[in-house]
Amino acid sequence: MKNPLIDILEILLTAEVYNRHEELDVNDLPKPIRKRFWKKEYKSVPKPISVSVDDIKFLLGIENVVKEVKSLPFIEVDKAGFRLKITSLELASSWFNKHDESKEKIETNPSLAFYYEQLKEDGVDYISAKEKVKPKEVDREWVDSLISEIEEEEGGKDMLKLVRIIAPEDIMQPLSDLILTKNQEEKIEKIVRAIKHREYLRQIGLYDIGKLLMVGPPGTGKTSVARALSERLDIPFVEVRLSMITDQYLGETAKNIDRVFELVKKLAPCILFIDEFDFIAKTRVSDEHAALKRAVNTLLKAIDEISLTRDGVLLIAATNHPRMLDSAAWRRFDEIMNFPQPDASMRRLILDIVTRDIEGEFDTAEISNVTEGYTGSDLRMVIREAVLSSLVDNRKYLTQDDLVEAVDNFNERALIKSSDNSF
Repeated sequence: MKNPLIDILEILLTAEVYNRHEELDVNDLPKPIRKRFWKKEYKSVPKPISVSVDDIKFLLGIENVVKEVKSLPFIEVDKAGFRLKITSLELASSWFNKHDESKEKIETNPSLAFYYEQLKEDGVDYISAKEKVKPKEVDREWVDSLISEIEEEEGGKDMLKLVRIIAPEDIMQPLSDLILTKNQEEKIEKIVRAIKHREYLRQIGLYDIGKLLMVGPPGTGKTSVARALSERLDIPFVEVRLSMITDQYLGETAKNIDRVFELVKKLAPCILFIDEFDFIAKTRVSDEHAALKRAVNTLLKAIDEISLTRDGVLLIAATNHPRMLDSAAWRRFDEIMNFPQPDASMRRLILDIVTRDIEGEFDTAEISNVTEGYTGSDLRMVIREAVLSSLVDNRKYLTQDDLVEAVDNFNERALIKSSDNSF
């Protein structure tokens, strides 16, 4: 049976060790504790941490905290019954270490690993424990702190209106849930290595790096992969659609572009994802709007000047229409990632992932063979249709007939969409 005192004492010990050692910082705190005690104005967890009864209730869901800790003589509850404190670190840490449940907690808690490593406890490794904890940059609280700071600056709110900012922990689909081609996997590994060795690349003068153009039809996973990279690299995701920053007063478009690039430098390290890249870039071949052409030149210049190694910004652009881009646009990117329509084997893998938590008897191999030309987005729509149809029949499991019927319905919609209905 799980001992709630172990969980309570982990929090109190973590706070005590963190408070006592100046060399420990916010990334030495386990994520739940870090998020609970985060202070937006500090962009960190300032010392000292003071643990309240409400903190324990929030983190552990324990209602009668005071009653639980009464049996431990080294925990003091203040007279008001609001705050908890360890009166003897030596006694508390010794009691904690005697329990088998504590071993895993120490191994995944950098603050505790730091303390017990100093005591020369066998098998305790501070560096290993720290590698198991995601950095503060993955947290929504970190991103919110950056946003609040920018909002207070002159023009900050206007900048923030132009983009959508997502914290890595809010990314719904990690890379492990996406089916990638070998070429895509290789490109992603290059990016991961570049981020990891960013300081080295800067030292040897490689600045024109970290600019990736994703090319492929709608629904093939460009946005999903770009977002998943945020989760993989533990850095915020900043999304901008060029159609959103093209002001009705074209003179403002160039200013909006400058604002976006200024913003991402403030949010760095981060990913800047530019969707609909062809929206403006294609206008370089047009003489219609001189102001819009100036905006395009502003965009291309901004891309030239942003740098992964210098500014900490990984720039990813996506287009469904590569032929609309001229050579000047292509030259800005050091990597091109192609997103073809999935073949039958990829379609089956996608279907297997989408249906992995769905009960039923069905054959994804058969469905993959009758969905040629479908994108990953199309396949997810088919599964959604099948699930909703089963719910109409008061079922929470799928049959092969459900999937076949969903494919037929999708094909019918596609036919209607492509037909000429003008009168």
